Parts: sequence; structure tokens; C-alpha cells
Amino acid sequence: MTTLSSSATGPGRTLLWFIDVPVVLVAVVWGSSYLAAKELATGATVIALLLLRFLVATPVMAMVAGRGVARLTRREIAAGAALGAILSGVLLLETYGVVHTSATNAGLIISLTMIFTPLAEGVATRTRPTKAFVGAAALSVAGVALLTQGSGFTAPSSGDLLVLLAAVARTAHVMAMSRMKSLRSTDSGALTVVQFAGAIAVFALASAFTPVSPLDVAASYGPGQWAALLYLALMCTLFAFFVQMWAVRRTSPSRVSLLLGTEPLWAAVIGVAAGGDRPGLLGAAGAVLVLIGTTWGRQAAGRQAPVDDRPETADTVSERVAQV
Repeated sequence: MTTLSSSATGPGRTLLWFIDVPVVLVAVVWGSSYLAAKELATGATVIALLLLRFLVATPVMAMVAGRGVARLTRREIAAGAALGAILSGVLLLETYGVVHTSATNAGLIISLTMIFTPLAEGVATRTRPTKAFVGAAALSVAGVALLTQGSGFTAPSSGDLLVLLAAVARTAHVMAMSRMKSLRSTDSGALTVVQFAGAIAVFALASAFTPVSPLDVAASYGPGQWAALLYLALMCTLFAFFVQMWAVRRTSPSRVSLLLGTEPLWAAVIGVAAGGDRPGLLGAAGAVLVLIGTTWGRQAAGRQAPVDDRPETADTVSERVAQV
């Protein structure tokens, strides 16, 4: 299996940047999702919101995937459905958690995915994360702590526990995408469709036990709420999870999780720009630490990240870039 050294130049090094940039854009989009989710979600409507979100996103993803879905094997469909079930758990825990805790606590706790993923990857591969990577992740978490310190911490709540469980579930989702051998050569778009369909099945089943039906929630939405829902569906779901799946199969889960770990930073930036938040000096210092930590960690992960089973050539780089 090919590895990339930190001093590598040429196509392999360029490839990592082609992977990293879309993943960072996912972190930006997810960072912006808090404003939309806060506008739409309540404890009674979380499941309806998630079902509507995926019902909007899945047909669009199916059109993007085209005939790739029909070419999937039964084994690939089963694996994709399992990933969808894990994904539904991540979103249920995260959304309920955000509803029942402060954005400060949620932003800090969800960033622990940066620590959980390299630990889980180390257990799976029987290797230890490098000291540089662990140090970078710790620096990033410290930065998130400072970044979210501006508005102060609240006492631990049920929402805090739910977000902590969401961070664990996120790690499981990333690791599953990376470790399922049956999916190594599967079309990313087609697999995303199956994954979304699996999540829809879970949300539809769960909606039967909620006091508010998805149809009632949809009928109650005005233009602004539908705009927020479309943003959540098309950008925070369709774009984000497709890119995450595409990237984690071409680099290491630790590298992807570290880049996605900048989500709290982007949430703070968007909060300042659009929500009028003022992080103060501690928040600004935390933002700098997050940037330093993620840059350092990305370089550390790049030294050992397996990118493909084939040697890197100009042809394989072009092929992968075309798949974006």
C-alpha cells in the first residue's frame, strides 16, 4: 500500500490538497448548519425535520449517481444501508443534543471526534497514532475550549451526553466507511444514495412514535423555514456526506476527522459574521490554536495516510479528481 511522505512533491502531494479542500468546505457548511437547525428544530420536531431533510436530498443524489445505483451488488447495498443506520444515529443524537444543550458545550464536545477517531483507528490497525498527531489534536481541542469559552459553560445536561454520544457515533461512521472492504471500489454517489435511503427508513420508522407528523411540520413551514431546510438538505447533507465518503476512502479517517474538527471554528466565524456573536480575546486565541493544530495534524496524518492500493501516477490522480 502506497504512503506519502511529508517531503513528497508532485501528483501525490497535489492529490492530498484536492482531497483536503472539499473536506474543509464540509466543515464550513456544517459550521453554518447550527443557525439553520436552531431555526427549525424543537424537541418535538427533530425526527420530522431529519426525515424531510433526507427526503429532499435523496432524489437529487439519485439523479447525480445516475445508473450507478443499479450496478450495486447486494453486498454493497447491505453495507450502504448499515452505514445509513449509523448515520441516522449520529444525526439523531447530534440534533437532539443541540436542542437540549448550549452551542458552547455542543461545539466543544463534538470536537472530541478528533481524539476518538485516531484512537479507534489505532485499535483497528494495531498501531499507535504518532506523537505529532496526538499533540496536534490536543492543541485543536484546547483551541476549541478557548473558542467556546467566551459565552461560558453551563452545567452538564442530557444534551451534553447526547452530543458526546454523537461524537462517538461520528467516529464509528467514519471508521465503518474506511474499513468496509466491500466498498473499496464502489461508486461514491451510488453508495451515498443507499446510505441516505437507510437513514430515511430509520427516520420514517421513528416518526411513527412522535407527536408531530412530518406532513404537519412541512405544512407549518414558511418560505424562510423552507429555505433553511433546503440548505440543510442540499449542502449540509447531500454535499457534505458525499464529500466525506469520497475523502475517507482516499485518505486516513484521522486526517478527515481532524479537518472536519474545524467545524466549531467555522461555526464561531459564521456566528460573529451573521449572528452578532463576540468571542472576545479568549475566543480569538482559541481560533488561532485550532488553525495551528489542524494544519499541524494534517501534515502529520499526511506522512502516513494510505491513499490507494495502486502507485500514485498522473493517471490515477486525474481519475480521482474527476470523481469529485
